[in-house]
Formats: sequence, C-alpha cells, structure tokens
Amino acid sequence: MSADPTQRAVEVRRSARRRRTVSAYREGERTVVLIPARMSEAEEKRWVGVMLDKLAAQESKRTLGDTELTERAERLSEQYFGSRARPRSVRWVTNQNTRWGSCTPAEGSIRLSHRLQGMPEYVVDYVLLHELAHLLVPGHGARFWQLLEAYPKTERARGYLEGVVAAERLPAAPAAPAVPAAREE
Repeated sequence: MSADPTQRAVEVRRSARRRRTVSAYREGERTVVLIPARMSEAEEKRWVGVMLDKLAAQESKRTLGDTELTERAERLSEQYFGSRARPRSVRWVTNQNTRWGSCTPAEGSIRLSHRLQGMPEYVVDYVLLHELAHLLVPGHGARFWQLLEAYPKTERARGYLEGVVAAERLPAAPAAPAVPAAREE
C-alpha cells in the first residue's frame, strides 16, 4: 500500500528564472513545488496548497480495477485481520447510491460503490476494511467496531465520508464571477 499523499514531505524550490509559472511533481516520498523566486511567503503557501490538491486530484483519477481491488482487500485482511477475512469476490458496482459498500457473508462477496472511485486511498481502504469485517462479524455491534479500531484512519475516513454526504445535501452555490487566474503548468 502506498503512503498517504497528505503525509509526504514538501520541498519548495525557488527559481530566479521562473517568472509566472508554478509546477509540482512527486519525487519518491517527497513532493517538489517549483515557484518563482519573487513570490511572497503567503503566495508560496497558497500555491503549495493549490498544487498539492492538483496532484492529489490527478492521482485519484487513477482508479483501481476489480483485480487490484481484490488484491488490496487481501492485503488489508492480512495486515489488519491476520488474513481471517477471505472474500471470494470484490468489485465496483454502479447501483449503490446510498451506501458506500455492501457485503454478503454467505457468498463472500464485497461490492463498493463507484462513488468511492477518486476518493483518497485511506477512505477506500476504510470501506474495504468495514466490509471485510462483516465477513468476520455480522452487524455493527461492539465486536465489529473493535475490529475496525485496528485501522488508524477509521475516524478520519468516517469524517471524510460524512463530509461528502453533507456536501451533497447543500444547495448549489451561486456561480462566482470569473477572475483571471495565474498561469500554471
């Protein structure tokens, strides 16, 4: 499993030759952001945030296929449940619009909503672990939640999903007036 991109070190490199453009790329476990030397600290901070968000969005578009999803579930089961949860199938589905995932323990099948595609890895991992836990414990009793306590990002992932649900309930925001943006690469 790859590292959480939000935990990567960020290196800002200023260049006197760079006039207007800002760019960023991954270099191993580090993110490098290239900015013009004349940029203020406040501008630097804003642009680092913008570029980290852009990189995360690009990376999240690379979705897992069903085979990779099954492999991921197997790795998570091994890491958190001692390989006791053994799904027979794990796949994406498009007919779950009110749930993030579902599990049929008798069949050993796990289905994840396509709405999770593009969300951060730790969120997908949490939903996979949630459904894997149902292969071991039906329902949402104390034993079930004790299993999920092993995953360190449970609360964070649940908060993320709650935020997504809350955002879906908000009325559409009025369109903002167009403002010319700085050129990016």
